[in-house]
Amino acid sequence: MTPTLAQIFAVFLKIGLLSFGGPAAQIALMHRMLVDERDWLTEKQFLNALSFCMLLPGPEAMQLATYAGWRLHGLLGGLIAGLLFVLPGAAVIFALALLYVTYGDVPLVGTLFLGVQAVAVVIVVEALLKVSKRALHGVAHWVLAGLAFVAIFFFAMPFPVIVLAAGFYGALVVTHADATPALPVTVSASRTLITILIGLAVWGLPVLAVDLLFGGTILTEIALFFSKLAVVTFGGAYAVLAYMAQDVVVHYGWLTPTEMMDGLGLAETTPGPLILVTQFVGTLAAFREGGYALAIAGGLMTLWVTFVPCFLWIFVGAPYIDWISAQPRLNAALRAITAAVVGVILNLSLWFALHVLFGTVTKTEAGVLKLWLPDVATLNWSAIALIALSAVLLLRVHLAIGWVLGISAAAALVLAQI
Repeated sequence: MTPTLAQIFAVFLKIGLLSFGGPAAQIALMHRMLVDERDWLTEKQFLNALSFCMLLPGPEAMQLATYAGWRLHGLLGGLIAGLLFVLPGAAVIFALALLYVTYGDVPLVGTLFLGVQAVAVVIVVEALLKVSKRALHGVAHWVLAGLAFVAIFFFAMPFPVIVLAAGFYGALVVTHADATPALPVTVSASRTLITILIGLAVWGLPVLAVDLLFGGTILTEIALFFSKLAVVTFGGAYAVLAYMAQDVVVHYGWLTPTEMMDGLGLAETTPGPLILVTQFVGTLAAFREGGYALAIAGGLMTLWVTFVPCFLWIFVGAPYIDWISAQPRLNAALRAITAAVVGVILNLSLWFALHVLFGTVTKTEAGVLKLWLPDVATLNWSAIALIALSAVLLLRVHLAIGWVLGISAAAALVLAQI
């Protein structure tokens, strides 16, 4: 049964409010709520969409949410799902950014959301096990997942290279399962072109209007910089952050290195895509030029040029996902990419878990190897206790996620006082 718009609104609002912990945790949450609990998407639809979103520039989790909404209720469903995935976190980031420029760091936030991050670790591990079981078919797929993990975690290989290599391998090795596709899907080239033109207009006209009205201001610089960022940064949120941090601090001088790290910390402890750190950057940069009013304008401009392209990519590409899966060779490539994505999710999961469990995690290079090494002395025993508590509540007691998040956050506050 197709869900109503009201049901889609309610579920994606819940996802938006509970989507803590970065891409891996958010993908795991959507899998749990859309595939496991409601059967709104099949496993194949979810994994095909995830593989497709991993190929796009920008935040893959937000794009996956937009696709899910589109799949369930067309353009309006996609807009609802995508916006609800972003807006709760954006509201929190606005509040925290304005508190930050007024009072400095907000330590209570880090304490409160340590409990939230602990829950996210458990959700990620649970989802990783489920997805790997359903996405990895045969030895070749397990090997692809392992190679993808090694390539990205130990060698920091660019994600697009990993995906293209997996897809090329899959296209060359077509199995019987790939040769029995679903019915072909008719895709209209004219409708695709219209969608592109409308999307580009929606994206660009507000930027042009701001430039004509307030040319030469920080708003124009923000619009151009983050528009470029939305187009060239492949590989998900972490790729975006790596590209952005240096330019924001060194080239533009909008933030100090400490402020950049504080912004990343705030974004990691709030719901919504991790790329909302761009909103923090835009808000602070504009605040320094013109105070609170310009800060809000800068944050809004950053949100617009960062996320409107995500809707464009999905609304243009979503109709082709089923078409791709209906072609034996392309379907084989997509299945291979899905296997590689499992390795990438494992990388994100381990990266996230390390940063939750240890206060200091340093990126170390040893020749061609690039390793994330935790400082054992900074092991957070509170995080271990909270992860254990969350695992029991989620996996044994089967308590609802919202309750587990609340209990774990409260427990974190209690442990901080001991």
